[in-house]
Amino acid sequence: MAMARQFSQEQLRVRPSSKEEAVVRSAQEHFERTLVRVRGELVGSVAALEHPRKSDAANYGEVFLRDNVPVMLYLLLQGRYEIVRNFLNTCLDLQSSTYQTRGIFPTSFVEENGSVLADYGQRSIGRITSVDASLWWPVLCWLYVQKSRDVEFGTSQRVQRGVQLLLDLVLHPTFEGTPVLFVPDCAFMIDRPMDVWGAPLEVEVLLYGCLRSCCQLMELAQKNALSRLLEQRLVLTREWLHELRRFLLKHYWVTSKTMQVLRRRPTEQYGDHQHENEFNVQPQVIPPWLQDWLENRGGYLIGNMRTGRPDFRFYSLGNSLACLFGILTAPQQRALFRLVLHNRQHLMAQMPMRICHPPMAMDEWADKTGSDPKNWPWSYHNGGHWPSLLWYLAGAVLIHEQRYPRADVLLMGQMRAMLEECYWSQLNQLPRQQWAEYFDGPTGTWVGQQARTYQTWTIVGFLLLHHLLRVEPQDVSLLNIGD
Repeated sequence: MAMARQFSQEQLRVRPSSKEEAVVRSAQEHFERTLVRVRGELVGSVAALEHPRKSDAANYGEVFLRDNVPVMLYLLLQGRYEIVRNFLNTCLDLQSSTYQTRGIFPTSFVEENGSVLADYGQRSIGRITSVDASLWWPVLCWLYVQKSRDVEFGTSQRVQRGVQLLLDLVLHPTFEGTPVLFVPDCAFMIDRPMDVWGAPLEVEVLLYGCLRSCCQLMELAQKNALSRLLEQRLVLTREWLHELRRFLLKHYWVTSKTMQVLRRRPTEQYGDHQHENEFNVQPQVIPPWLQDWLENRGGYLIGNMRTGRPDFRFYSLGNSLACLFGILTAPQQRALFRLVLHNRQHLMAQMPMRICHPPMAMDEWADKTGSDPKNWPWSYHNGGHWPSLLWYLAGAVLIHEQRYPRADVLLMGQMRAMLEECYWSQLNQLPRQQWAEYFDGPTGTWVGQQARTYQTWTIVGFLLLHHLLRVEPQDVSLLNIGD
């Protein structure tokens, strides 16, 4: 009880606002303005509404698949299924058929002079294909089918062919023997060099969600038409799914106990039996900040596992999705929540929440980002704060409460109290700061130096947070991709 009272006193640092209804109404009006038409039909939202200079707008007026994830979920909660279906169909129309990229979905698309132009990475700054865009499509498709009960769409030849083309791509044999998907730098939300090449957490967690959703869609089709090829693909995908989760929990999940074991494992092990240190991780690469970060009962999934070079940075989106997709067990999810509470000054600060921690500083920043001025320490993807990430964590907390209502009530009460404070923090700040894309500095106080204003996923992320905390918490069940 004393701990609960202490936390309630801390919560008073951010005061509730009497303008809540007006802020929500204004955000809803902004959201409606983001919706655009392609071929005469509403298909989704542009990345951002307004730009100081037209020449500086770049591609923020296009429809990005990753940016439209929260948009589609919000539309599903509103029952506006037709727009979601139009979006999914447009992405299917643009699924690549060229030999090298056959099966991938576009990073973004836009209608110009009556034609729909798609970007598969050839126009991006790093010229890298957005892997996360393709992995999100089956997840959104399955959630749409579940919510709208449009089984006909899910079992259609068009959707099933799109699923098989994507599976042909991601399940294709490679030179790598592990069940992860290897990608280059810049291949997901972190779309500028940040030393995240290899098997970054966000991509692997999204791969798990993608495969799980593909299985659900294929099972729907299997009920309507028996097919030996479909059955074989289902078996293969389920096996891959099982191996991927086992791999992530074995090599990415860390606690104070597992770190102590890792530090004492033998290195330079040759052969194929009883490897204790499969990736030859030397104890010298384990950063000293982990000791306080993990405390005694905290845990999280590290950012990457590469031979001799694990990335121990904390990535907010990958860890939140691991809860939502059911990769982490219930006790592991609560260990993650304890870690967030213990490190809330880093992860939440003044503008929840930080995309990754800790940021790379100076020499490391210059070397690993190519001196990228946008990823200056404490900015953009290098430790910047992104308000659009908070609803993912809120969804993870609420869906955990829904699944395990009697588990560690004190901890979950603390998490709810923290989310309340973060909600009021965003409500008080974001309208004044014109719904900026990201925030700079150790406390996330300053609007990002190159941040776009009226960013769509900032606006709709707040609306999702408001819906889940204020309107209908039970709607978090929408985010459940299945058991």
